[in-house]
Formats: sequence, C-alpha cells, structure tokens
Amino acid sequence: MAKAGRWRALATERVYTTPIFDLHRLKSTHPNRGERDFYVLSAPTWVNIIPLTAAREVVLVKQYRHGIGDFTLEIPGGMVDPEDPNPAAAARREMREECGYDSEVIIPLGQVHPNPAIQPNMCHFFFAPNVIKVGEPNQNVGGAEETEVRLVPLANIKQMIRAGAISHALVIAAFSFFDLYNPPRSD
Repeated sequence: MAKAGRWRALATERVYTTPIFDLHRLKSTHPNRGERDFYVLSAPTWVNIIPLTAAREVVLVKQYRHGIGDFTLEIPGGMVDPEDPNPAAAARREMREECGYDSEVIIPLGQVHPNPAIQPNMCHFFFAPNVIKVGEPNQNVGGAEETEVRLVPLANIKQMIRAGAISHALVIAAFSFFDLYNPPRSD
C-alpha cells in the first residue's frame, strides 16, 4: 500500500473579511491529488467558562443565536480580544460581561479545535468555582447580544444535554471536560 502524501500550502489569499472571521482561499498541492483550492475560516481563539455557585448552580446564559434563529442555553464565552493577556483572562471577562458573576479562581479544563476541517482556531474551556454576583450583565457589549441569565442546578445539566435543552456543541464539550477532570459530587 502506498504511503499517503501530505498536502502542502502554495498560497493563501484573504477573499472576505468580517468582524468575527476572515475567509481565506488556500491553494494547496498533494503528491497524488494535484492542486486544489480549500476555504478556511480564520477566527480568533475562543473561550468558554463554567461558572458554578457555592450552592452548586451553573450560571447559564439564554442567548439568541442568528445561525439557528432561536435561543440557546450556554455558558459564558466568546472571542479572546487583542487586549486580553491570555485565554483565562478572556474567559473571566466574558463571564463578568455576560452574566455579572466572578470568581477568584479560574481553572483550565482543556481545549479543542471547534471545526478543524475549515477553522484553525482553538476553543479553551475553564471552570470558575464559587462564583458570586458582582454586577449586572453588560448588555451593550457588541450591541447585538440578547441574553438572560439562568441559574441551573449542576445535577440537571446532563439531563438537559440529553433532552436537547443544551445543544451548543462547545458547551457540551466544556461539560465533558468538566466531567472528566473535575467530576461533580454525587449529592
């Protein structure tokens, strides 16, 4: 059996720019397949954070998502901004902005490629234990977010995922990391 060759990039061209991603045409060559164009969505690094109160309630955000034309239940998250010193700081900022909660401790849980077929960016997941309400959500951030904060018992999260009440893939990935690396108590 012949050894599989590897694609090699020949050129890249930005073909479209938006505030949240750039679309690039990547001309690549393969020893067996020749030259082809591929399209890549170049986006910043993303973060998600699981805020958990001392009463073991997860702070969720009900948010309208234009991609599906409906609301989703999510944990706080977003893009790492250029002024954020690192993903953990960005996750903390997003938590404060989206739900008005904060924690003295931010614990890294893991990271994933959201969609490696067309995106080179990473999404980092964090856990914030013993969060407390420090203010109101900042509804003016970006001017386009329609959100509502919800407190949900941690014990309900798995059932909400099974039932489809939580359907955002990156939120489910965050809870998977949480379950693997920081298993919830069984009380």
